[in-house]
Amino acid sequence: MVDKVDKAVVLLSGGLDSATVLAIARNEGYWTYALSFDYGQRHRIELEAARRVAHAGGAAEHRILDLPIGKLGGSALTDDAIDVPKNSEFEHAVIPVTYVPARNTVFLSMALAMAETYGARDIFIGANAVDYSGYPDCRPEFISAFENLANLATREGVEGEGFRIRAPLIDMSKADIINTGVKLGVDYSLTVSCYNPSTDGLACGECDSCRLRADGFNRADVADPTVYRPVR
Repeated sequence: MVDKVDKAVVLLSGGLDSATVLAIARNEGYWTYALSFDYGQRHRIELEAARRVAHAGGAAEHRILDLPIGKLGGSALTDDAIDVPKNSEFEHAVIPVTYVPARNTVFLSMALAMAETYGARDIFIGANAVDYSGYPDCRPEFISAFENLANLATREGVEGEGFRIRAPLIDMSKADIINTGVKLGVDYSLTVSCYNPSTDGLACGECDSCRLRADGFNRADVADPTVYRPVR
């Protein structure tokens, strides 16, 4: 039987960041449980990618939970009335319309519940504060605050050894993330990053996520395996 300190819950979106985090956790010797969410995102094709990544990455289990936060709207990723920006300038001081209200807070809360249920002490998330799109819930301050909450609000936190929120990519550039994943054998062709893919899963090449991904592969000097839809 695997000891609980060797178990970890890994938030897995199906994108390149979370695929890298899964590989890092596995490389550190953790018995990994992957957790994804169907939250009404327009890019739900990422869930198929998450299944592929979890299988290829050796996750002991992969769960996809229905989480209806998308029904609240308020984001271009969940509300068809709000367009996903194309070729916009990156302004980290401005929170973009692709921000989903409280998403990482809710995701981490579910991961915390899973970790406590499964006897896992560590929770991995692919948050990144360098090459990110200005989301407040990708900052080191948020990760630290949530870890404090986790150890105040749970039985394991009060009576046990407590929890650690691991964000190993937090200070990496996208190129650093890709190079790390390549060294760990991550197959990035399995991943999906696009916020506005076609119905058959082709990347738009114009949203912030596509552009950060493409720039990362370029700077890492690694061939980009992304399949983009034809430019009209």
